[in-house]
Amino acid sequence: MSNDFVYGKNSVLEALKSGKRNINKIIISKNVNNDVKTNEIIDLAKNKKVVFQFLPKEKFQMYREYNHQGIIAFVSPIEYMELADFLETKKEHAKILVLDGVQDPHNLGSIIRTCVCAGFDAIMMSVRKNSPINATVEKTSAGAVNHIPIIAVNSLSSALEKLKRHDYWIIASDAKGKDNYFDVDYTDMNLAVVLGGEDAGVSKTIMNIADFTVKIPMFNRFNSLNVSNAAAILIYEVIKQLVQKSKNIV
Repeated sequence: MSNDFVYGKNSVLEALKSGKRNINKIIISKNVNNDVKTNEIIDLAKNKKVVFQFLPKEKFQMYREYNHQGIIAFVSPIEYMELADFLETKKEHAKILVLDGVQDPHNLGSIIRTCVCAGFDAIMMSVRKNSPINATVEKTSAGAVNHIPIIAVNSLSSALEKLKRHDYWIIASDAKGKDNYFDVDYTDMNLAVVLGGEDAGVSKTIMNIADFTVKIPMFNRFNSLNVSNAAAILIYEVIKQLVQKSKNIV
């Protein structure tokens, strides 16, 4: 499926709210539940002069494999940000999540949603090794893709070296990492947390670039934590430390 439409109430609503997407048309099933979100979508579409139309449910048959909830919007693709442009927007304690080969769109969508909820500043990923931002990613992220810069690069290793030259610390997650993830102090640095793909993990090239390698302790000889779960654990350890430090300062 191409990334020229999004489906589901949350995804369509966030695409409308963000103002970052050109929405060509919204189609709504005549059988859709007339709830608060549906009405909000209709009201926003009217205010933004976005064309929408009600269609019989038969017209949605070609989308039956997707949980569209009776609403689909035809939109422009997500616009990726250039790394150089992101680096121009300097801020203290900048936080980037870097993805090295996450190919499952459901995992990618969940990770994006967590990053937005946690206030991370950007997501960076290789254009060749990761899942593209498609409608499944948008749906799984509940529209969060519209609320965070996504940096797409050709060479992840070159991009990470560039981050290091701009005073970022690179933290790679690996089952054989040197430190437990909760033993590293994340509070006084610009950081880029790197997670690998579902099967291969973080590449050796990236591991050699990393300033820290961290692990999530595993027990019962079962070393198979989903990458989106691992991302949530690492992301919120960073946030926990920053919040605690902020409280101590106050």
